[in-house]
Amino acid sequence: MLTLGPLGFTAPWLLLGLLVLPILWLLLRAVPPAPTRRRFPGVALLLGLTDSDSQTDRTPWWLLLLRLLAVAAIITAFAGPVLNPQKQTAGTGPLLILADGTWADAGDWARRIDRMDAALADAARDGRTAALVTLTDLPPEPPVFQDAQAVRQHLASLTPAPYAPDAEALAAWAALLSGDFDTFWLSDGLARNSWADLLAALEAHGTVTAFESPRPVRALRPATFEDGAVSVTVLRSAPGRATQTAVTAIGLDPAGVERRLASAPAAFDAEATTATATFDLPPELRNRVTRFEIAGLRSAGAVSLTDDGLKRREVALLAGATPREALDLLSPLHYLRQALAPTADLIDGPLEDVLLANPDVIILADVATLTDIEAEAMLDWVEAGGLLVRFAGPRLAASDVSRSDEDPLMPVRLRVGGRSIGGAMSWGEPKALAPFADTSPFAGLPIPEDVTVSAQVMAQPDPTLASRVIAQLADGTPLVTRKSAGDGAVVLFHVTANAEWSTLPLSGLFVQMLERLAVPTRPSAPDADELTGTTWQIEEVLNAFGTLDRADTLPGVAGEDLATARPSADLPPGLYAGEDRRIALNVTDRDTELAAAVWPARITVEGLDVQRETLLKGWLLAAALVLLTLDILAALALSGRLRGPRAGSGAAAGVLLTLALGMTPGDAQAQDDAFAITATSDVVLAYVITGDTRVDEMSDAGLYGLSNILFQRTSIEPSFPVGIDIETDDLALFPFLYWPITADQQLPTRDAYGKLNRYLRTGGMILFDTRDADLARFGSASPEGRKLQAIARGLDIPPLEPIPEDHVLTRTFYLLQDFPGRHPGRDVWVEAAPAGAERAEGMPFRDLNDGVTPVVIGGNDWAAAWATDQLGNPLVPVGRGQAGQRQREIALRFGVNLIMHVLTGNYKSDQVHVPALLDRLGQ
Repeated sequence: MLTLGPLGFTAPWLLLGLLVLPILWLLLRAVPPAPTRRRFPGVALLLGLTDSDSQTDRTPWWLLLLRLLAVAAIITAFAGPVLNPQKQTAGTGPLLILADGTWADAGDWARRIDRMDAALADAARDGRTAALVTLTDLPPEPPVFQDAQAVRQHLASLTPAPYAPDAEALAAWAALLSGDFDTFWLSDGLARNSWADLLAALEAHGTVTAFESPRPVRALRPATFEDGAVSVTVLRSAPGRATQTAVTAIGLDPAGVERRLASAPAAFDAEATTATATFDLPPELRNRVTRFEIAGLRSAGAVSLTDDGLKRREVALLAGATPREALDLLSPLHYLRQALAPTADLIDGPLEDVLLANPDVIILADVATLTDIEAEAMLDWVEAGGLLVRFAGPRLAASDVSRSDEDPLMPVRLRVGGRSIGGAMSWGEPKALAPFADTSPFAGLPIPEDVTVSAQVMAQPDPTLASRVIAQLADGTPLVTRKSAGDGAVVLFHVTANAEWSTLPLSGLFVQMLERLAVPTRPSAPDADELTGTTWQIEEVLNAFGTLDRADTLPGVAGEDLATARPSADLPPGLYAGEDRRIALNVTDRDTELAAAVWPARITVEGLDVQRETLLKGWLLAAALVLLTLDILAALALSGRLRGPRAGSGAAAGVLLTLALGMTPGDAQAQDDAFAITATSDVVLAYVITGDTRVDEMSDAGLYGLSNILFQRTSIEPSFPVGIDIETDDLALFPFLYWPITADQQLPTRDAYGKLNRYLRTGGMILFDTRDADLARFGSASPEGRKLQAIARGLDIPPLEPIPEDHVLTRTFYLLQDFPGRHPGRDVWVEAAPAGAERAEGMPFRDLNDGVTPVVIGGNDWAAAWATDQLGNPLVPVGRGQAGQRQREIALRFGVNLIMHVLTGNYKSDQVHVPALLDRLGQ
């Protein structure tokens, strides 16, 4: 192939014909020959006369150029011109397609799939075997090379993982490699310690070609709170030009709807690899933030989940007496402020104003009595979930609070007598603290030797006292007591909040005890000692594309693993919940640095873009035909045959031009009529064109496979499926529409919504498939789920319910109880049954009307389970082994039931079918 820039020629020797064009020019200029000039006196008699017919003495230059261009187009067309010819990679042996498959690949995953698909297509054309491996999901055995076309079928199910490859697993897998093969390595562009060893192992078996994106990888470190502001650091893998990136804070509004709460820029200097976005948010808004995202980037690295470390609690501080000026160390609130200020938002003010602010915690330092109105409001606040922490002092010791009867705002009754300094008890020697019990919230905290108590208020002995003591002195005297009140709790420290009665406020143990009581916000990164012996349940998993999925079925995780491990297959990034807090595990940490991969000079590095070859032969021949048609019209015009009685020849030439250009006025209407006749002559299954090529191809293949099953097993003989544009096509021609939901498809216009609603009201059915394994539960937990919500707002959809056991879809052709696709799951939603529909006595199902549910909604990716090639071979793997084959069979049966339901309605609910159904059900 001869290549000239973006053009290639498969038969370049034919271009030699272009050398004939100058000769052709001379020949055309010589025909007709120039007339010989002779002077004839009689010509004077002809002066003033006109001749209707004229003939030029030479061919006009522009007509010659037109003809030469037509000939040049024909010669060039037969030379086999190709736009963007692809360089054929030499090689005849096995080909290993190796993809990193990490979160850094997710941003351009579609391009990587296209690149792998092109490489496998080339291998199939060259007769090479191939294998496909991702480093984040290594097989336990060496790669098995098979037909490249068969390997292409696995691309649809290939997804990246939200973590980096395991270095030890890579070394073990590399040791298993054997034989000679070439490698195409699709790198995520990040350098890792295990990278060089794996490259050396691959080069020992053949040549290695690397493919990566030239754009730097970007990620977010976990958010931090410093100096009253939230800071989020943005990383990039390589320095470059100065640029700015937007970071968005996402959270829930008061109605529980996820929204963008704030946005801040992060500016990179020209040579910098880090930039910081700063958010100055009020406490109420900051506590609603659930994650930070890099705007416009879909990747787990571009998401930073937040946990309790960022959700600072609001703590109100009130004291029984105002400290004297210049005596801060004697203030009951001084040590509390020092302990809580770094990790909590402190609130001051009168009690009535504090309660209106609805803080998380209220601390009363030596506050003895409250008015009846204040006490009632305080009790309501506690029972609604508030935490009241009280500290003793001279005022409380001298009061009658909780003496004879237990005060609702005190955890225990206090003893009368045996007190000094206004009723407090004293000893000759200060008392130390006893070790904390295993049932205490302070269990495991080390007690410093210098923490002693010299005075305290005493608890009255009571049958409930032992269960309310959570800390005590070495002699068994209660130091801290607690009781529950509604959804909240009341805690009493039997010492002062300053150092007047004990040295506890002077120690680090004071801060730790407040943390264990959940007074301040806990640090976002607990140490291993704190997590030892605990078990954490993962609530939400962060996938590689940066979306959160529910993880109710995953097992618990040991606290030791959570404190030390990095994200992996066994410990995916996400939100982990313990008894009283949540921890976010992100793909990066506060020390993460990104570095770009640097390939040795011997390695060929290519980009991810796949330029498709375009054959130009047809276009050039069409251009030549147009030029020759114009030549005919020009020749007729010059000869005068487009005027007068010879105009019919010109009209015929005009018709010829119209046919050549395919511009017959009635073609569009004829095509519409042909389309309508085809759609109504047979049963035609249709799918909505989304604009995503891979999704649309899978929809077409899925309905093709389902049509074949219907032809083989039922009396329905469907024609080939078609893709429709809901904006322009007539929906009424099709009884059934399959609508796969993609995150980036456009919303229908107002006219399209009108067509869709008329379609649903007149008996049509739409199967909405989010293809997300139903993890979103049709909510906002996935991009497809959010898009479905947006589309459904404009549709006249009736009330829905999960398919009940007696719905006609469970028995229109096959008896079914599950409705899986490529993903298993029974959560499929249909139109809810009428309120008055009841099961008749002795009947196995309710007596429903004959209507068809207008919508069926699910996320099991049915098209992928139905999809086959022209030979009937499945295109996408479903499950594993026999279980997978069974799942595919049930998916096909569900498709059969769907189409039978569309075409026959609820006729299977008629009583005449009850005996046969009861017999098959074995009742």
